[in-house]
Amino acid sequence: MQRSPLARAIVLGALSAGVLLPSLAQADFIKDSKASVQLRNFYFNRDFRDVASNKQSKREEWAQGFIFKAESGYTEGTVGFGLDVYAGLGLKLDSSDERAGSNLLPNSYGDEGPGAYSEATGAVKAKLSKTELKVGGLMPKLPIVSSGDSRLLPQFFTGGLLSSMEVDGLSLNGGQLREVNFRDSTNLEDIRASNYKTSKGSDRYNFAGGDYAITSTTKVGAWYGELEDIYDQSMLNLIHNQAVGDWNFGLNLAWFDSSDNGNKLGGKIDNELTSVNLSAATGAHKFTVGYQDSDGKNPFPFLQETDPYIVNYIQILDFTRADEQSWQARYDINFANYGVPGLAAFVRYVSGDNFSTSTKNDAQEWERDIDVSYTIQEGTFKNLGFRWRNAMVRSDAAGDLDENRLIVSYTVPLL
Repeated sequence: MQRSPLARAIVLGALSAGVLLPSLAQADFIKDSKASVQLRNFYFNRDFRDVASNKQSKREEWAQGFIFKAESGYTEGTVGFGLDVYAGLGLKLDSSDERAGSNLLPNSYGDEGPGAYSEATGAVKAKLSKTELKVGGLMPKLPIVSSGDSRLLPQFFTGGLLSSMEVDGLSLNGGQLREVNFRDSTNLEDIRASNYKTSKGSDRYNFAGGDYAITSTTKVGAWYGELEDIYDQSMLNLIHNQAVGDWNFGLNLAWFDSSDNGNKLGGKIDNELTSVNLSAATGAHKFTVGYQDSDGKNPFPFLQETDPYIVNYIQILDFTRADEQSWQARYDINFANYGVPGLAAFVRYVSGDNFSTSTKNDAQEWERDIDVSYTIQEGTFKNLGFRWRNAMVRSDAAGDLDENRLIVSYTVPLL
């Protein structure tokens, strides 16, 4: 892609702002840089059908987001240095005190909040051979911790991440996260655990682990995470893919063992969770069956607003209550095979039971999702994307919910 002088000036200015990089003129630092701005228009509507148990009848908001990301290359030399930058801006298009709290904006029920909010961060990085260190603002995408991006602006952490791929087929990662910027906040805060209410979070999440490709179709992984003074968690996973004629079969198995840690700020934690995902795909069609067993006296813990590596963490529910067992059936279709490239859809149903609430011992819940997306493939509006996400929940614990999300996104490459 031809780089305009204006785009180059914007990106290099952002990459070098406030940071002294004496080797900035090195070719690889500039040549390998990439940057983009994503425009994300987000409408959110959650209808609480069981109003008697929730004084707010619905959450309904509309907002516009601007997401800027830039990644430099590395300076030349035995050890290369670089910089990554992220900045986000959210604008309120529609909200009210009675409809606030969708997590699109920094507000809550009873206060529609400000008309705009913004955030920014950056990470310095160094690379030696196939080993890379990043320190600063991070958006990790690892099985043990994966930053969330399901609202207007993404979640990010501050900390350090060391990644190494010195051995063929072996990927190793480790690090420490110190603070988190939640998706609807401009502040850096202590890290908290989902499913465990406590007035205190932790300023240290330590993690380590990796994946090893046994063959081109089979990979195993082992991970460990510690949210200091709240929980410990070990994880093992197996991924296998197998082609049989025109079909591709997949297996993704994950097992977690979680317990309380240190000062036990979240209280007692005792949970073992098993997640199984089986898939079969041919042509335009993919069929998936999932099973999840949250076994133990307490719910499954994970970092708040992250995407845990479990099969039944879906649009609204996660089916991780103590002793809950849940099944998933899903069907995906890609309409490119029928002459409409860029159009895809899926329908998903998950049912969970065998858990208890304050009023019911044999409680149940289910969620049905419909997801349709289309991205323009060519012409003036190439890469303009549209997505409709519809969910229906009926739960003895969460109540009855109907939800619609409409998302229009467009990414502008700058470098």
